[in-house]
Amino acid sequence: MDVTQFPENEVAALFAKSLPKIKNRKTQSLFLYLLFLIYFSIPSFSIPLLEYNHFRVTSLMEQRALEHGLIFYPKQSWVDINDVNPNLLKAILSLEDDAFFMHKGIDWKQLNTSLRENKRRGRIMRGGSTITMQLAKNLYLTTGRNVLRKAKEILITFRMEKEISKKAILENYINAIEWGDGIFGIKEAAETYFKKEPSSLTVSQCTRLAAVIPSPLEHKPNTNSLYVLRRAGIAAARMSDVVLFPKN
Repeated sequence: MDVTQFPENEVAALFAKSLPKIKNRKTQSLFLYLLFLIYFSIPSFSIPLLEYNHFRVTSLMEQRALEHGLIFYPKQSWVDINDVNPNLLKAILSLEDDAFFMHKGIDWKQLNTSLRENKRRGRIMRGGSTITMQLAKNLYLTTGRNVLRKAKEILITFRMEKEISKKAILENYINAIEWGDGIFGIKEAAETYFKKEPSSLTVSQCTRLAAVIPSPLEHKPNTNSLYVLRRAGIAAARMSDVVLFPKN
């Protein structure tokens, strides 16, 4: 059965529940105090370094290692963004965040649309996380869902957008995200599924890799499942509209 699985639109839901309460002055003070505490509990010095240095271990890698009882530790090999087929970047952006180069970390228009559609259908049909938000979660947080974690994710997202370039964000993203059980980063994914370097991937392989990002533990890019084929087809149709690193 072909079931689309998107992460819960936590940002939109959080704002929808919180805004009425924040109007109260007492609640405003408490909210700002908590925001202040959360702000200083997030990583600070390590974020600017992402512009020039690559990470070795992410929070999600550590989480997966613990889930497996440390039987094996996830492996990740870094690759420069210039050594990746640009079609992969276009495929990812077309499915995950087509406004990546226009927003400042959160795509408010997309969040609004997602909130309305999910409410209308009574279930999660659209995700709301941008590339930067996904990177923040992968690098510094876990997959657990609670208000505190989401607040940290939002603040880390804003700091990333302020302190490092879009190119650095995208480069860290393709090297950090999960593409299967113990498979992190595009180099490992390309070699595991297609026996290729990221620069040698075909357009079809690029769209397939992008297709499984929302649920990499349930779908593999080298299979012909309805889920993979459908999403890969959507990516292929949208890719021509994606402009990489546009000049303002």
